[in-house]
Amino acid sequence: MINILDKTFVPFISRDTIENRIAEMAALISKDYENSCPLFVVVLNGAFLFASELVKKIPLSCEITFIRLSSYVQTESTGTVRQIIGMEETMTGRDVIIIEDIVDTGLTMTQLLKQIEVLAPKSIEIATLLHKPEALKTPLEMRYVGFEIENKFVVGYGLDYDGIGRNLDSLYVLA
Repeated sequence: MINILDKTFVPFISRDTIENRIAEMAALISKDYENSCPLFVVVLNGAFLFASELVKKIPLSCEITFIRLSSYVQTESTGTVRQIIGMEETMTGRDVIIIEDIVDTGLTMTQLLKQIEVLAPKSIEIATLLHKPEALKTPLEMRYVGFEIENKFVVGYGLDYDGIGRNLDSLYVLA
């Protein structure tokens, strides 16, 4: 059990389980893009740990860029997505893989997909560590999903509660 600010969290998914699943995802991506040089678009801040572990296990030539979007205040989605840092890389004709920490409502990802689609990539796929199907408010197809979880608030492995808890090497769920 851990305390972050005014909340208590309990263990949810261990580091070993996470790392094993990331290795499986990396193998799938490596196979799917063996004749490509994909562009990985990492959604900050939450996806940085997941992205780091994932791309280290992908032996392909690739490019990595970052975008920062925000839709959360404390434990709740605001429903409004703000772009804080944008992309500058050319995406025309490229295979793009968005790396996200968690997809819950799908609102942030839907907006990001629209922004990327107008840049005329060859393909766009999503790789997310976590997905909350119960929370989805808009249809969304995701090719690479680490874990489907219940609609509960989690921290660790890049995910935070008011900026705290990203550095935890396992996932914890709100008690």
